[in-house]
Amino acid sequence: MEWGPADGVPVVALHGWLDNAASFSLLAENLPELRIIALDFAGHGFSDHLSGGQSYYSWDHVADVYALLDELKLKQVSLLGHSLGAGVATLLAGAFPERISQLFLIDGLVPLTYPVEELPQLMAKAVRRGARLSSRRLKPYASFEQAVAARVNSRWPVSESAAIALLERGLQQTEQGWVWRSDMALTQPSLLRMCESQLQAFVQQLSMPVLLVMAERGEELVLIEPMLEQVSDLTLHTLKGSHHLHLEAEPAKLISELMRERLTAMLNEGRKKDHL
Repeated sequence: MEWGPADGVPVVALHGWLDNAASFSLLAENLPELRIIALDFAGHGFSDHLSGGQSYYSWDHVADVYALLDELKLKQVSLLGHSLGAGVATLLAGAFPERISQLFLIDGLVPLTYPVEELPQLMAKAVRRGARLSSRRLKPYASFEQAVAARVNSRWPVSESAAIALLERGLQQTEQGWVWRSDMALTQPSLLRMCESQLQAFVQQLSMPVLLVMAERGEELVLIEPMLEQVSDLTLHTLKGSHHLHLEAEPAKLISELMRERLTAMLNEGRKKDHL
């Protein structure tokens, strides 16, 4: 999905786990001057599924986003990421800092990390769960409205308008009812995971300005606090709301204002350099 003028400042938007590109529609409405490009990660929305129940990894998403930048001939962009997308954005920016001018992260900084000593047990759990994947089936929703109500009252609750925005792209109608487009394999534990020291190496390479917006009722800030001091140019804001801040009117407005302020400052700085 893409919003805004072709010559607007390019911002590539990366959505959260089991969400899709439409999750950025409200921010795009608030920032009509920007060229916002949002993709569906593999296995999400309208993107293809991996074959054979393969695991989905953040580093594969990094490669997909990098390929998108090259395909669109975008030498440098700002990245906007939510949750899973925030972790992917950090990995990409850490690996290719010269391609990223700004990082805008919502309720996330890095992919989920686990103690090294737990990785063997986590792999065993993933293998066992994966073996049962083919027998798992989600019950279809009888109506679109029923699906919306379920999403509103889910583990990460959202407003009805936010649920509709997500589900219009995230569901498809079949003879049996309304079903998710996303791959069931996304709900399985990953076979491989990154440990804290690996992720710290990427965080330490973030040379661009980083805006991190956390929700009061979202991901635990304490989980990422040890890494925050390693970000060289970090601005942290905490807003009232839950995990999907960018899908709710008031916090989305505040996030938009913060983004506009920082991008305007970046453009003004660029103009000053051009005149030197």
